[in-house]
Amino acid sequence: MRESGRGKAAEANEAEVLAAEEFLELRAVNVARGERVVLHDVNLKIRAGEHVAILGPNGCGKSTLILAMTCQIYPIVKPEMRVRIFGRERWDLTQLRRHFGVVASGLLGGELPGERTAVTTGLDAVIAGFFSASTLWPNLHVTGEMRECAAEALRRMEASHLARQLVGEMSAGEKRRILIARALVHRPRQLLLDEPSNALDLAAQRELRETLRGLAREGTGLVLVTHHLGDILPEIERVILMRGGRIVADGAREALLTEERLSELFGAPVRIGRDEEWLHSW
Repeated sequence: MRESGRGKAAEANEAEVLAAEEFLELRAVNVARGERVVLHDVNLKIRAGEHVAILGPNGCGKSTLILAMTCQIYPIVKPEMRVRIFGRERWDLTQLRRHFGVVASGLLGGELPGERTAVTTGLDAVIAGFFSASTLWPNLHVTGEMRECAAEALRRMEASHLARQLVGEMSAGEKRRILIARALVHRPRQLLLDEPSNALDLAAQRELRETLRGLAREGTGLVLVTHHLGDILPEIERVILMRGGRIVADGAREALLTEERLSELFGAPVRIGRDEEWLHSW
């Protein structure tokens, strides 16, 4: 009966998330780091399945916003403050990871094993995502379904060839694909990527961006946080600009990704060029 009850609860949670029209709602959110308030009166709504880019200079509050969105830090409590993810204000973070995948900016960040863990393959690292572990420790029980889901996530990232390769021997671009496959292993409705092209060479950046376009076309909602114009996929139609811990603009990419707006945002002259469907700046 207990197992049946937990199964019914899981099915109800799944149905609730699938029915939710909004992925995220932040209302009157202020966040302090230590004694300093670093996010000021943030109001933001993102629809489930929507593709959004959050753009701003270093120190503008993007990282803190990510931590608030992923429930790793909490806003200052005020009567008007609200944080909802898929329509709910309270989440078990283990359950939330099944619907909301997160790829941090660091290549390791505790999610992938270091060079000393030489026995971990790409497939093992992706399976370990089910347990929020860096590797498959002996006490973890892995099912056949988990292995199938991990193999599918690698295929979606065009990384099946990395399944048997040791993580410690992978390039930066290959590790980034493994990290994203880990985040996709539950087939989440929404995927958040923090500075996805960091530490990648030009070829790896291009390959990764094309793969992310495939995810967007499949229906996975993307929230992309960056200060690089080249990271903003053609499928992303909405752009949010941040500066000084505040959202200073939110609208269509055509209106906001202009030389005038970006020069003001970054406090320096910005020129924009176009390469087919892509934008780049200098």
